[in-house]
Amino acid sequence: MQRNLLKLDRRTLFLILPLLAALPGGSLPARAAQDQPRWTVDAVLKQMDRAAGEFRTLTADLEHSKYTDVVKDTSLETGHILVRKDDKMRIEILQPDPRTILRNGDSLFVYTPKIKRVEEYDLGKNRSLVDQYVRLGFGTRGEDLKKGYLLTVLGEETLDNRKIVLIELTPKSDKVRAQISKIQMWIDQASWIPVQQKFFETGSGDFFIFHYKNIALNLKIHESRFKPNWPKDVTLIKPRG
Repeated sequence: MQRNLLKLDRRTLFLILPLLAALPGGSLPARAAQDQPRWTVDAVLKQMDRAAGEFRTLTADLEHSKYTDVVKDTSLETGHILVRKDDKMRIEILQPDPRTILRNGDSLFVYTPKIKRVEEYDLGKNRSLVDQYVRLGFGTRGEDLKKGYLLTVLGEETLDNRKIVLIELTPKSDKVRAQISKIQMWIDQASWIPVQQKFFETGSGDFFIFHYKNIALNLKIHESRFKPNWPKDVTLIKPRG
């Protein structure tokens, strides 16, 4: 199961947060934070708690970039994301290589139309670990963030013409920290949800980032969008650890 989880982390989990983004080459880079942040951690979490109580759904355009330090290369993908509070999520990657990532409770599917294949994962006992990424900031309560992370307010910025608070999260879990050393989130001061998330991989200069645009909250998303309805000619596989 651990090998299977690592495979899921590298190939799929790093694509979904949001767990989900600040993009070098694909978005605005992080600017230097102010020396004296106006916001405290408790004040930010109080606002996020209020937003979590109101959160039902999110839809947005998505940019996902991955920076690989050893070759100094940044890859960029674009698509859409749908998130519902009842542990349902759908990501449609449109460019450059189309695929669908679907999460419904403990089931996670990755559909790659180019090779007509669907991979199905049972999150099972690793669900709480996955949720730390997938639900990060989308309906997440401050108490849960405090349980999982050491939190720091880095300052305030403007991103996509929005006033944001930049916070940094250091995982408390050794299991999480073995993969992700820290996370930065750009929180919109109007909605108090992330408009960017940046994940720093442990032991390298690599990082991956999610940038959300055209965000719409609490629209009705039909249940059919979260059904694993694939073409009849696909091959379904269930990777094992």
